[in-house]
Amino acid sequence: MADAKVIPFDDDRSRARRRPGGRADGEAAAVRALPGPQQGHQEPEGIREGPASDTAGEAPGADVGAEGETGAGAAAGGWEKRLAGGLAFLRRRITGDYEVDEFGYDEELTDQVLMSLLRPLYEKYFRVEVKGVENIPAEGGALIVANHSGTLPLDGLMMQVAVHDHHPAGRHLRLLAADLVFVLPVVNELARKAGHTLACAEDAERLLRSGEIVGVMPEGFKGIGKPFGERYKLQRFGRGGFVSTALRAGVPIVPCSIVGAEEIYPMVGNAKTLARVLGFPYFPLTPTFPWLGPLGALPLPTKWTIQFGEPIPTDSYAPEAAEDPMLMFNLTDQVREQIQHTLYKLLVQRRSVFF
Repeated sequence: MADAKVIPFDDDRSRARRRPGGRADGEAAAVRALPGPQQGHQEPEGIREGPASDTAGEAPGADVGAEGETGAGAAAGGWEKRLAGGLAFLRRRITGDYEVDEFGYDEELTDQVLMSLLRPLYEKYFRVEVKGVENIPAEGGALIVANHSGTLPLDGLMMQVAVHDHHPAGRHLRLLAADLVFVLPVVNELARKAGHTLACAEDAERLLRSGEIVGVMPEGFKGIGKPFGERYKLQRFGRGGFVSTALRAGVPIVPCSIVGAEEIYPMVGNAKTLARVLGFPYFPLTPTFPWLGPLGALPLPTKWTIQFGEPIPTDSYAPEAAEDPMLMFNLTDQVREQIQHTLYKLLVQRRSVFF
């Protein structure tokens, strides 16, 4: 299989083919460059003219029959287009006629394959309800800061689908991930293809300055691996590095609260010795795992809500503000409190964990 073409992140051709919202124009509709989600999982309905008005001598059911044939033809045409699109996609993958950016992000693969694989989990299994997605800017960079939970990082993936499928401007979310993600076989490659990158200030700032939507979960392993008894209680947000990055890039911070992920794997214990042997930050013990084997790894079908809050602007601060520890502390605390308050509000409104 041929190698993909690597497009520099600040490549002029990539920028020329982007319009607000990140959607590609012209030939980029076939092979898209950075970035630009579009909600291509729904096949557009065919638009056809209605039957001609009745004339003398026509049988009453004549139009109905003609319309039925037209509908069948449109359905057949839709399948033909899907098949042709799929074959063209495979040809491009085999010949290497597709593009990735220097971080490894493959927009076409993400739109057509990875999002399609995650969407049933998002829509049917967790039945995610999204609120406030319009608070994410339609263009330009922004830093989404969310709580982290669930033993496995499914919350980040569901947040990525929420932005991709529901944002009015059809934007992509580039997640910052821990080192562990990029040392695991297969997971490393898929994460890169999906637009994830190492959680370091340099990469995050570069993405933000380039107009990307970047997602970060400052709780890290402390949040995702906390005991079930501490669910929905935010852990420390580190030293405020995400605030410093947003200040340097001059982009707004969008708080995000996720309810439902805490209960998918109720972590009632932690086999610390086994975790050290395996090189993991924790080894979860749940009511079903590892007691039920592979079946115990199946997440519980909880009902999720993802709410994006009002953005907190940072462009009014001077560039040297990123070096002010008191300002970073205050902004970090403001973001954390807003997420925590929204979590409590959503929990009060929730009817049930599963419905």
